[in-house]
Parts: sequence; C-alpha cells; structure tokens
Amino acid sequence: MTIITAEELKARIEAGESLNLLDVREPDERAEFNIGGTFLPLGQIMSMQTDDIADWQQEEVICYCRSGNRSMQACMMLETFGFTNVKNLQGGMNGWREKYGS
Repeated sequence: MTIITAEELKARIEAGESLNLLDVREPDERAEFNIGGTFLPLGQIMSMQTDDIADWQQEEVICYCRSGNRSMQACMMLETFGFTNVKNLQGGMNGWREKYGS
C-alpha cells in the first residue's frame, strides 16, 4: 500500500485520468459528500464481498474514507486478497474538504 495526497488525486481527476476510486465509508457519510468513487463499505470488504471490484485486482485502486483509517484497513485487506496496487488517500474526505471544500 502506498499513500496518495488530496493534491495528487485532484490533479489526476482534473487531468481526466480514468481512476478506480473506492469509497469505503458508510452510506450516510457518502450521502453527505463524495467524489464519485465506487461504493463498497469497509464491512463488505472485511467479509470478502469484493466481487464488484474483482476486475481491478491488477489495476491501481485508490481507497478513501472519512479520515484515512478505514481506507488503510481496506487497502491492507485488498492486498491480502491479491490486489497488487492499492493506494490510501491521506486524510480521507476530511483532508479533501479542508483543501477544496465540498
């Protein structure tokens, strides 16, 4: 697992890159604010319910949550499932919102 900053991610989004963004928060957090990633709560990842993203296994996957802690757990779990290039958004959505607002 590696870290990606909000600045790096925002630049890549604005450049139009096709990214595999994975939102591991809870539904109410996602409803409040999101940047458009695929929604797969941490609880589903922990119970190995990752079929929806199985085709990302050999691709870069950028995980995010509210603060970066749950997404770090998600990254570690995905690595144990064979995902080869997972990144954690440093500071999560809190960090994003501090820099860029909602």
